[in-house]
Amino acid sequence: MTPERLSLCMVLVTPARAADMSLRDWETVIVQARKSKLLGLLHHVVSRSGHAHHVPERVWHHLASAAQLVAEQHLSLGHEIRQILDALKSVDGRIVVLKGGAYVLRGLAAGHGRTFSDIDILVPRERLGEVEARLMVDGWVSQHRDAYDQRYYRQWMHEIPPMSHIRRGTTLDIHHALTPLTSRIRADSSAMLAAAEPLASDNRLMTLSPQDMVLHSATHLFLESEFHSGLRDLFDLYSLVTEFRSRDACFDQKLLARAAGVGLTRPIFLAFRYLDRILALDIPTHTASELQRVAPNPLHLKVLDTLFTRALSPHHESAMDALTPVSLFLLYLRGHWLRMPIHLLVVHLSRKAVMKLTKKTDNEGESETAR
Repeated sequence: MTPERLSLCMVLVTPARAADMSLRDWETVIVQARKSKLLGLLHHVVSRSGHAHHVPERVWHHLASAAQLVAEQHLSLGHEIRQILDALKSVDGRIVVLKGGAYVLRGLAAGHGRTFSDIDILVPRERLGEVEARLMVDGWVSQHRDAYDQRYYRQWMHEIPPMSHIRRGTTLDIHHALTPLTSRIRADSSAMLAAAEPLASDNRLMTLSPQDMVLHSATHLFLESEFHSGLRDLFDLYSLVTEFRSRDACFDQKLLARAAGVGLTRPIFLAFRYLDRILALDIPTHTASELQRVAPNPLHLKVLDTLFTRALSPHHESAMDALTPVSLFLLYLRGHWLRMPIHLLVVHLSRKAVMKLTKKTDNEGESETAR
């Protein structure tokens, strides 16, 4: 990969580079960070590194604005979590916060500078109907009214359609599993839910265990079909692995054993491969040897490298080449293929294509009328 494609990653991994950056370099980094949803993290990393005085004033305004948004979102998260817990106070069973919300509530490094557009929770499948009903009483409504969308989520996916609050506008994703029910790579969600750990602030609220948090982050990223937040999610993994390793010298061994136990060896292989290739994460010899046992064949791996090194770059012209659109399209197909059997996939993608074409035709008709 060229230096231009890696400029944002270089600053985030080695913030001392800020001392040698020109205004033009900063312009590239800022637009890449904004596109990658990493502007808040960039502010945090540069601020903590002691190199903030090297940042031009006009650049610092962008970083400070991002930091303010992060602070507001984190404050709002605490309020929303209290509202959700209050709505579900009569529901027995575990309520597990996932992804960005979990990182912030746990006070993890992955939560620093982290923004999110919704809150994700995991509940036992047998409690799903009760959870949904209690939330509806509290003012949460489904964002998808279409019958096909409802069936798509409820029969095949690992979550129900997203809900939004009628007054506060917050979006909530309610998961009953960590991978789709029809997925070719399927996590043992029950085992991961059973191992969830309570928060000290409220024992009704939980997060996944450290190993499962990494596994879920890796699985979410490498089963994905759209990569608008791909680089941000890779940095989540980088922060999680780095922090958990610092707490436990045997973390890698425990993580790989857990991956084998819950059926997620392929996502964790891909996670370590691109953490190494894109963010230069150190991979100990023992870890690399264990990962090699579950590696795809060389040709398959070469194709994946071509696709993922582009998909996990900032989606800005400064970090893209002629193969980037093709790579994103092929990964879009791969993500759907991993999530759904072929007979469902053909119907689903055909329907999406028709809807996109219909919407385009309607928009063109409206534009013609406006003239």
